[in-house]
Amino acid sequence: QMTDLIHTEKDLVTSLKDYIKAEEDKLEQIKKWAEKLDRLTSTATKDPEGFVGHPVNAFKLMKRLNTEWSELENLVLKDMSDGVKHKSFLTVEDCFELGKVAYTEADYYHTELWMEQALRQLDEGEVSTIDKVSVLDYLSYAVYQQGDLDKALLLTKKLLELDPEHQRANGNLKYFEYIMAKEKDVNKSASDDRPDQKTTPKKKGVAVDYLPERQKYEMLCRGEGIKMTPRRQKKLFCRYHDGNRNPKFILAPAKQEDEWDKPRIIRFHDIISDAEIEIVKDLAKPRLRRATISNPLTGDLETVHYRISKSAWLSGYENPVVSRINMRIQDLTGLDVSTAEELQVANYGVGGQYEPHFDFARKDEPDAFKELGTGNRIATWLFYMSDVSAGGATVFPEVGASVWPKKGTAVFWYNLFASGEGDYSTRHAACPVLVGNKWVSNKWLHERGQEFRRPCTLSELE
Repeated sequence: QMTDLIHTEKDLVTSLKDYIKAEEDKLEQIKKWAEKLDRLTSTATKDPEGFVGHPVNAFKLMKRLNTEWSELENLVLKDMSDGVKHKSFLTVEDCFELGKVAYTEADYYHTELWMEQALRQLDEGEVSTIDKVSVLDYLSYAVYQQGDLDKALLLTKKLLELDPEHQRANGNLKYFEYIMAKEKDVNKSASDDRPDQKTTPKKKGVAVDYLPERQKYEMLCRGEGIKMTPRRQKKLFCRYHDGNRNPKFILAPAKQEDEWDKPRIIRFHDIISDAEIEIVKDLAKPRLRRATISNPLTGDLETVHYRISKSAWLSGYENPVVSRINMRIQDLTGLDVSTAEELQVANYGVGGQYEPHFDFARKDEPDAFKELGTGNRIATWLFYMSDVSAGGATVFPEVGASVWPKKGTAVFWYNLFASGEGDYSTRHAACPVLVGNKWVSNKWLHERGQEFRRPCTLSELE
């Protein structure tokens, strides 16, 4: 009977070899994954800010750290990238997951965008574990939630062509058709009660091209802004500016360019050096914290979804470079910076933005800067300390102006008229950064100390 054990041991050896082969295959897969990741990290560490400045790279990094590394022992390795900065792509699964995240947050606008992208890639033939039915299920409901009943109905019918037994889609179809029929009845009733159009005089001078601020803001961020008329453009100039015969700028005047006329927005070129920028960034980096706003009701500082950035404050007392920058602003604007706020340094990563807002305090916010004791914010000076590959413009929706980041330049505008009244046309926004990394620093100058530098006028709008 012991001879049987010899055959049993032979079987065990065979099983052991099979196990070794399986482990070697698994290890080979892990090695390949590690090699890909090694190439990726080698590229990323050469320019970390530039690498994560690409939104797809940033998303993939977070995805790997949150899911793929934890699934490594099961070899569930998905969506690996070769790590070439501008050749990163989102798969159908990626788009679908992002759409689901937006859906769970009731952000149906972005749910629609991501699900449409997933559907587009499926239509183009991309092989995926996600099917069109799943995508259409989310997409149709997201469209409905935004009020586009016709499109929601069309998408639901498309879903049912693929899966006629889909229970939720069948229920939604009946509901959408019921709502549409009800709306037609209401519209017909209103039409019957309306006077004959021939006897109704047409109104003249109605602005048919009016757009809500949100649409203006998004158009300007896409570079589709309102264009200035040629007559107004002719009044914009470039010039050398000596700061009203300031000794520092007589021999080396600053380069000045008109960006917009009303409100007057001026850009200064080559006004901060690369070396100064690096010092300011190095000083700010250890202090960067999520930017906050002051709650108009409670006065408390809080983070909000419409301001996504990190910021830090630098005093002129702590570094000669900051002090020199402050004096440069004073020399070129003619305004006293001793009552200004400290230099604020802000960093916007991918998706970083600040939706339309005013820099000055309105009449319904009389205590906004009470603790400073320096009055309202009379003017804004904004340094651009980096170029931005895509996005990141400073836009003024009220007037249609777009100012695009250019490293080493700065823009300046008055928030208040000389009378002290707020200029509501200065309402502005920082557009989302789409690709890259945006660094800016700004100085808010206040009313106190400007009494003889910018005298008041009697007219409210001057």
